[in-house]
Amino acid sequence: MLNETLRTLFKRDLEKLRTELNAYQAEPNIWRVDQDIANSVGNLALHLIGNLNTYIGAILGGTDYVRDRPAEFASKDVPRSILIVQLDRTIVIVDAALKALRKDQMKGPYPQDVGTGDMTTEYFLLHLAMHLSYHLGQVNYHRRFLDH
Repeated sequence: MLNETLRTLFKRDLEKLRTELNAYQAEPNIWRVDQDIANSVGNLALHLIGNLNTYIGAILGGTDYVRDRPAEFASKDVPRSILIVQLDRTIVIVDAALKALRKDQMKGPYPQDVGTGDMTTEYFLLHLAMHLSYHLGQVNYHRRFLDH
């Protein structure tokens, strides 16, 4: 039951991220930063794509994704169309991995040490959903204040 809810929430929020990216009137503003806003939306999008492809896609779903976390924050001026393609792939990968999870896997330990001690897979998935939501709020704030 929980993984159905998580599938719905991840899909909803990743699609909202796509909506936010498409809502920028000036594509270069996706990469804009300000003295009070250190991360561009492009970098936040790359970060979320890398995070979810790693912790859900590769670890739980068995994909061959290899994360380059430094590049998530160092890359600049990736075209919006490329971000959208990567995001759409992430939506499919996350949904497939969550759909395949069994109840015993959800209740069992998350299969990789992420530096926060032992936790269940369902706990870590809730953490990842909240992480996505947190950054989605930043994206919305960024667009409303810096896309002009």
